[in-house]
Amino acid sequence: MSSSATVNRRIVLAARPRGVPTPQDFRLDQTEVPTPEEGQLLLRTLYLSLDPYMRQLMNEIGPTYAPSVALGQPMVGGTVNRVVVSRHPQFRAGDLVLGNAGWQDYALSDGSDLVALGDMPQPSLALGGLGMPAFTAYVGLLDIGQPKPGETVVVAAATGAVGAMVGQIAKLKGARVVGIAGGADKCRYAVEELGFDVCLDRRESDLAQRLAAACPDGIDVYFENVGGEVFDAVLPLLNIGARVPVCGVIAHYNEESPPPGPNRLPQLTTMLVQKRIRMQGFVILDHYADRYQAFRRDMDQWFADGLVKLHEDRVDGLERAPAAFAGLLEGRNFGKLVVQVADA
Repeated sequence: MSSSATVNRRIVLAARPRGVPTPQDFRLDQTEVPTPEEGQLLLRTLYLSLDPYMRQLMNEIGPTYAPSVALGQPMVGGTVNRVVVSRHPQFRAGDLVLGNAGWQDYALSDGSDLVALGDMPQPSLALGGLGMPAFTAYVGLLDIGQPKPGETVVVAAATGAVGAMVGQIAKLKGARVVGIAGGADKCRYAVEELGFDVCLDRRESDLAQRLAAACPDGIDVYFENVGGEVFDAVLPLLNIGARVPVCGVIAHYNEESPPPGPNRLPQLTTMLVQKRIRMQGFVILDHYADRYQAFRRDMDQWFADGLVKLHEDRVDGLERAPAAFAGLLEGRNFGKLVVQVADA
């Protein structure tokens, strides 16, 4: 397989966002398709994953688990790619790989960040149900949340890429699952398709009262990926010994200053002590070496047996990525958000 294309479209970061990213924060530019040197591969992007963590990397931030995106450089992101040209001994032209090409048509790789995918019937699943979001759910829920049969597990963004998997895995472990999602359609899907016991619409009033009614025995595990008013509703309901894995707080990613209202830190720290609650943040990049093989073994089997499913929200065209990403941060996506950049 050889590349006849000469133009590489890239969506680069044009400005640091103020609040929700706007089209002006991105720029679509064109460069020449790069040529691989010895030990490198040229990758064609087929699918691009859009994920909330990308918003944090658009800020000029200090040391963290990943560097900020530099102005004028392509946005980062996980991708499914086809190898176009290989000058690397472990890969051949035509191979399907999981990579990190970001928001562009073509990219070079030295092979160190690639995972061979073989012949996957639905390659985009490597970005969702068989990829990083599901792996996040698996590690956070099982290693930190440790749900026991009969316990109550609550997860917000319940039909999102992570939340949907959290709920389904919790059900497989015998827990009672209460989801929180934005809109009646999402809540209906969580119950009827994903098997949640209850799902509450966060857009309706009195979330705290409705959550208390849905959790008469309190909450044993709260998988935190949203923050905001959802966490305010959850906190008083946490049981003694509750576990709270934290992988993100999407409700706060667009804030430029602390939210208004009372200082909730004293209430939180008091509750952590009095109820012996374990609240632990984690970054999934830390767990690939020791947990990824177990995740793929279990998830592949669950998928094969029809025990888990994931709704994919697919957008066509690289140029539509900025608008789709803004919608993701506002909860307009339904399931794992993937951009199809080229035909598989």
